Formats: sequence, C-alpha cells, structure tokens
Amino acid sequence: MPGNTPSPHSADDSADDAGRPAASSRAISDHGLIGDMRSAALVADDGTVDWFCPGRFDAPSVFGAILDPDRGGHWRIGPTDPEATSRQFYLPDTNVLVTRFATASGVVEVWDAMIVERAHDTEHRQRLVRNVVGVRGSLDMRCEISPQFDYGRRPHRADISGHGAVFSDERTVLSLHTPVALRVVDATASAEMTVTVGDEYEFMLVVGSPGDEQDDSVPSTRPLIDATVAFWQGWLRQSQYRGRWREAVHRSALVLKLLTHEPTGAVIAAPTTSLPEVLGGERNWDYRHVWVRDAAFSMYALLRLGFIEEARGFINWLMSRLEDRAHCDDSLGPLRSMYDIDGNTTSGEFTLDHWRGHRDSTPVRVRNDAADQLQLDVYGELIDSVYLYDKHSDGIGYDDWSRLTGAADWLAENWRRPDEGIWETRGGRREHTYSRVMSWVAFERLLRMARSRGLPGDLPQWMRVKDEIAASVFSDGWNDELGAFTQYSHSDVLDSSLLLMPAVKFVSPSDPRFRSTVAAIERELVTDTLVFRYHAARSPDGLNGEEGTFSMCSFWYVEALTRTGRLDEAKLALEKMFTYANPLGLYAEEVGLNGAQLGNFPQAFTHFSLISAAVNLDRAIG
Repeated sequence: MPGNTPSPHSADDSADDAGRPAASSRAISDHGLIGDMRSAALVADDGTVDWFCPGRFDAPSVFGAILDPDRGGHWRIGPTDPEATSRQFYLPDTNVLVTRFATASGVVEVWDAMIVERAHDTEHRQRLVRNVVGVRGSLDMRCEISPQFDYGRRPHRADISGHGAVFSDERTVLSLHTPVALRVVDATASAEMTVTVGDEYEFMLVVGSPGDEQDDSVPSTRPLIDATVAFWQGWLRQSQYRGRWREAVHRSALVLKLLTHEPTGAVIAAPTTSLPEVLGGERNWDYRHVWVRDAAFSMYALLRLGFIEEARGFINWLMSRLEDRAHCDDSLGPLRSMYDIDGNTTSGEFTLDHWRGHRDSTPVRVRNDAADQLQLDVYGELIDSVYLYDKHSDGIGYDDWSRLTGAADWLAENWRRPDEGIWETRGGRREHTYSRVMSWVAFERLLRMARSRGLPGDLPQWMRVKDEIAASVFSDGWNDELGAFTQYSHSDVLDSSLLLMPAVKFVSPSDPRFRSTVAAIERELVTDTLVFRYHAARSPDGLNGEEGTFSMCSFWYVEALTRTGRLDEAKLALEKMFTYANPLGLYAEEVGLNGAQLGNFPQAFTHFSLISAAVNLDRAIG
C-alpha cells in the first residue's frame, strides 16, 4: 500500500533557485493530524505543515500547500538532504505526532503538537509547537515558514521580533517564538540548523489578533508538550473498549475527539476542504462543517466506548438547533442536514479559482450548499442519537423531549417527500429507501423513549406512521426481480447504505430479504472487501466522473457480515480494511482501486464506522 515504506522526498519535491526543496503536494495518505479541538493541522511526512486554519476549523487557511504548493502557504522543517527518508508515528495514546528523518549520518525527530493543557480551558490560547530533536549523529535541517493569509488572497507582513518573527494582516497575527536566529525574505522566514544528538530546537506559533499584547519571551515548549501528552492519555483512559483491535479503535476515537469543537460541542465531518474524491476531478467539497448525520454516528461510536461527556456536548448543540428557528426553512423542516460550528447555515458555496487544487483537482470549494438540500434521514439519526444518549446517561429533560416531538410532528407529515438522500446527490430528488428507513427509526426510538421514561406523546399516531413507513419500504423499496432493497422506490439501483438496515433494527439480520440484499450488493458493489456507495452511471448524481470505494460502506459491510453470522469473512474483511489505513491508522473518505486514499482527510464517518464494526464483531466472536 502507498505510504507503508519510507521514501525519499525528491520524487515529489521541486527545487527553488537556491537549491533547497520547495513545498510539495504530498499524497493525502502522507499526513498526520494534530489539533486542539478548535482547529487542526495536517503535517506531511516530509515535515511540512501544509494545512492549517487559525482559530477554528472553518477559518480561512494560512497553510494550504496541500491544495496549492505554490500559493497555499506552508511551514516546513526537514532535512536539506533530499535522500533523507521519513516515518511518522504518534506518541502512544495521544495526538502528538513525531516525524523521524534518517540518513546514514544521523536521525532527527520533529515533534508536532497543538497544545491542550486541560479540558474546557477558558484561558486556552492556540499554539502550534514543533520541537526538533537530535537522536543520532548529525543532520542538517532547514525551517521555512511562509504563511499565505485568507487562502492566499491577502498580503501580509513578516517582521523579525524579539522572540522570533511576526506574520500579520489586518485580521490575524501569527507570532513565531524560537531561540533560533531567523531571516526574513519576501515575507518568508527561514533558518538552518545542524542538529546533533541531544540537541533540541523549539518553535512555537501563537495565533492572535491585531491589538493583542505581544510577549517577547521564548518559553520552553517541552512542558507544554508534556501537558498535552498527559491530557490525551488521560482522556483515552476513559475508554471501556478492551477488544481485539484496540490500537485501531483507540486511534479512531482520538480522531473523533480531535474533530470535536470543544467550546460548542459540535463535531465536524473532516478538517479539510476539497481534497478530491477523484484525482483531477470535480468531486471536491468543503467538509469543515457539522453534518447532523455524521456527528450523530460519531456520538454513537464514542458512547459505545464510554465517552459520555462528548455525547452530552453534542446533544446540547443539537437541541439548540431545534430551538433556534432563525435558520429554519419551512420547506426543509425544523432541522437542516448540516450547519457550521456555530449552528448557522453553510450556504453560499464559492470557489478559490486562484488555487490549482490538490494535484490539479478543481474547483477548490469553500462552504457547502448541501445545507439547502432536503435529507430526511437526518431526523432518524438525530432521534437515534438522543435515544442512545438517554439510555446511557442520566436522560434528557422535558424541554428537549418537546423539541424532538415537534420535529416528529413535521416528519409525520413529510416523510413521503422525495429528497436528496444520505449521499446528497445533485441529480434531483428521489424517494430514497434509506431516508424512509431512518424516518422509521425516528418514530421507533420515540416510542421506546416514551414507554421507558413515561414521557408524553401521541403514541398511536407514531405507531401508525411507523407502520406506514415500514410498509412503503417493503413494497416500494423492494425489487423482486433483483431480490434486493433498492436505492429509491420502484428502482433497480442498489445502494450500500442499506447494509445498515439490521444495525438500526429495521429488519432482522436473518431476514431472507436482507440476506438477499447483501448478496446483490456483493455482486455489484463489492470488490474484494472495498465497497462502492452506488453505481453513478446507473443512478446519475449530477456530477462528472466516477469515484473511489467508500470506506464507511466497507466497514458497514463488515458489520453486515457480522450480523448475518459470517464471522470468519467479517474478520478477514476487517483485517483487509486495516491495510488501507495510512501508517498512522488514519483514513480519508474513500479508497481508490489502486489503494490510494481519496477525499477529505481524516474523515469522521470512516472512523466511527470502524469503531462500530470492531465493537460488534468483538461481541459476536465472544
């Protein structure tokens, strides 16, 4: 698989006029993720921070070389020797990343962390720390930091300061603190170091605003890294998972925690925008937002591992959306499919036409107009997540219950409507079977909560609607000739989202109809253990080109095999899926048929589906 062996960086790097390596567009899989639950950064295995949005996940980037090596901005710390090899790993049970560079003459490590000293820190300052540590022998290293503010659309100043350097425009100030002597040329700061065994060079980038008081001190960053290590290890110790695949499950949990915006409780889908689903294609989307579906599934996964606090934060954020009707469109109902971190609409999608995109994949998009789509399945995911939280915690209050029942009233009148569905296609609305299954889930879970808690509600109405939805799925969503449930009513198109039907308790895994559906999906959408969402040619989605296999669906396939009792096949499929992770255990949205990771990275729904598949397979094995 790509990225599983160290490789010289000369293959991807060009050289500038001074003969030093220039920023490169590394493969999606050649990255690790660090973050502070406000924003996140991608660090390539050549030592380049090539994606970082200061302040918050969806802010304009200052480092964006992964989308444009020339105009995106970068911060590289790496060897001057182009033949140096590299490997990355995380300090155990943390989100502190280490990149090891090696030549015959020496080994140097770069430790990268976004500082988190304590949970819910009201005095939190955003700090990106990079420590260069000599391990063996001697190695010549170069630091080059060249931010490009506002996606490279605004000029900035770069000045030498008493603590290192300051980069600023009218909105953002980046203060680089380091004892290393820097020089500034053309708004880029750089330095060279000969790093010998035992040396440690410290760099800390502090995010601020114009008018902030500048601190000219150069503090030691090692205690900050130690505190961050302690935070992540302390958080992960809450996990109740003791199964066979602990390393993969815990890495996925750490990813989901990184994608949580701690101040609000929101959970974003991915920390990046416009990483392509097809290299050179147009399937490039901004995923730095909160999909109700993705976040609800993420909370399910964390609840399964015992992380109650994260679920509580998300439920509070979610209920605020139902309470806040300012952004409610009556045609879309009381709940949108997606929001920004603050709960506002993400409509107003635009493109960065001055950027060439990751490996010439355009357009590069900012914001996401999928917020204007009707996606009825989100009501099921919403209410199911509340049901699970209510089951595993001290329960929800009457006001939140009233908001849920209000949403259910709207769904009872609108579940028959065609919608864009779980895959939010841009090819027109249809009566999607998965949307109806999840609408059924909404009423089934309301009935469970009302009966177990004695909560008030129109139970006869919910029973009637639930049964009507089930009847429509079994009649309109079933194709006798195909022997399978289909993507939308009265069609012959398969859809891998229906692998979830027994997981949400709509059908028994032993139901002949479900087993027949799995067999049909295996014939048409499964290649080895990789699973396509659907056939775009047979179900046009309004976009050009094909896409890779969908990793979430591949893990859902593992779960379907588990639930139908095919445990040996499920174990093999899960182990094969682990080989498609990058060396750090991270997954993008999709996997190409050549094994390359595609789409935004890392992707929350890939990691929560991994957790679910592993936990359920563990339970089935016993």
